Amino acid sequence: MMKRSKGIALIISAAMLMMSLAGCGGGTGGETNAAKGTDAGTSAAGTSEATDTQGAKGEDSNEQQTVTLLMDRETPHEGLNAVIAAIEEKYNIVTEVEDIPSGTEGQNIRQTRFATGDMSDITFFNSGSLLTTMDPAKNFLDLTNESYISNIDESYLKTVTVEGKIYGVPANSTQAGAWMYNKKVYEELGLTVPKTWDELLANCEKIKEAGKTPVIGAYASPGWAQLVLLSDFYNVQAQMPDFAAKYSANKANFAETPIALRGFEKLYEIGEKGYFNEDFLAATPEDAYKMLAQGSGVMFPMLSGVLASIAASYPDQINDIGMFAQPGDSAEPNGLTVWQPNAYYINKNAENLDAAKKWIEFFVSKEGVEIFAKAEKPLGPYVVKGVELPDDVYPAVKDLLPYFESGKIASALEFESPVKGPNLPQICVECASNMTDAKKCAETYDQDVIKQAKQLGLEGW
Repeated sequence: MMKRSKGIALIISAAMLMMSLAGCGGGTGGETNAAKGTDAGTSAAGTSEATDTQGAKGEDSNEQQTVTLLMDRETPHEGLNAVIAAIEEKYNIVTEVEDIPSGTEGQNIRQTRFATGDMSDITFFNSGSLLTTMDPAKNFLDLTNESYISNIDESYLKTVTVEGKIYGVPANSTQAGAWMYNKKVYEELGLTVPKTWDELLANCEKIKEAGKTPVIGAYASPGWAQLVLLSDFYNVQAQMPDFAAKYSANKANFAETPIALRGFEKLYEIGEKGYFNEDFLAATPEDAYKMLAQGSGVMFPMLSGVLASIAASYPDQINDIGMFAQPGDSAEPNGLTVWQPNAYYINKNAENLDAAKKWIEFFVSKEGVEIFAKAEKPLGPYVVKGVELPDDVYPAVKDLLPYFESGKIASALEFESPVKGPNLPQICVECASNMTDAKKCAETYDQDVIKQAKQLGLEGW
C-alpha cells in the first residue's frame, strides 16, 4: 500500500499554478481551492488487504519491493494514487510517498537530500529551466536508451534533456497558457473567438460597453500577472524561431526585440484601456473563478490547470468555459503556448533501483497513462503517444486539441531556455497597473535575468 508521511493537504490552486510558473515551474506543474489529494494508502488498501492472506502477488516476482517517492504536496494525487495501486497489483511494488512543499522550498529540500545521501528512489520535479539546478548528470539516472522513451513526444523530451541525455518522464498532462472565456456571454454579445490582438481588443470594448469586465485580473497572486507575457511566446517563436537560443546566449533580449516586447505592450494596453476589473491588484484566484463562471468577467488569461478548481467550485458552469490561444498581430499563424508536464526522475543511487525503473516504465506506458487519466481529468493533451483524451474531458481542454493536432504549438520560453528572472511577477504587476511603461518593464526584466544566467554559467553572460 502507499504510505504518506504527511497529512493530506487541501490542494490550493494558486500554489499549483505558481509551481507551474516557477522557472516557470511547470505548468503546467503548477495551485487550488479545488482538488483535494486522496490518500493512496486508502485507495490501495483494498487491494493490499485482499491479497495479504493469499501470499505474495505480482507479475514478475513473489517478493514485495518498495519504492520511495518525493512528491509536491500541492500537486493533485488522484491520478498518481490510481497508478500506484495498479503497480502494486501488477508488480507487488509498494510506493511510499513523502509530500514536501513545492517551489523554492521543495527545490532546496531536494538539493539537501541529494547532498546528504538521503534522497528518495524517485522524485517529482520541474521539467525545463529548473532541471539544471538539480545537477542531473550527478544525481539522476540517464534514461536515454530506455525502450519507452520512443513513445514520448520529442517536444517534451527536449525539456528533460541536458547535454544530450534524457533524465525524466512526464508526470501528468500538458497545460496551455491561453484565454479562458465565458461562452454564454460571448454568444449573448455576438462575439467570435479573436484571431488577432486587434480583434481581442474589439471584443473587450463590446464587453465593457455591456457593463461587464473584459479581462479578469487576480494579481493578489502576482505570478498570475505573467500569463499575458508568457502566453505570447508562440507568437515570438513564429516570427523569430531562434529567439530562445539567442536569448540563452545573451544575443537577444525583450527590450530590444520588438516581437518579444509585444508581450509587455499587450499587458500594459489592457491596463491602459481599463479592461481589467477595478480590484485586479487585490482580487484572489477564487474571485477570478467566480467572475468567469458567473459571467461578470468574460475573459481570463490563465493556465488551463485552473479548470479543475473552477469545476470544483462551479460544476454547473464549467461547460460554459472555453479557451483560445493568445492572438498575435496577424491571424496567421495562430497558435498555442504550452506548458510541458513536470517530470519523475530516478535517483542515480536509488536504494531500490530495479523497482524504480519498473515503476517508471509502467507509469509512462499507455496502460499507466490511461489509468491516470481515468482517475484525474487531464488539463491538456498527453505527451505519451497513442493516448487519447477521455470523453468527459473539460470542454475548454477540447478547445485546445486543434492546436495540437495542427502542430501549432510552442513550448513556453522556460522550457526552451534556462534563463528566467525571479522578479518577473512583480515586474508584470507594475506593467499591468501602468506604474511602469512596457519598454521600461522589459529593460528591468532583461537586467533581472543576468544574475541567474551567470549562476548557471551560461556562455555569453
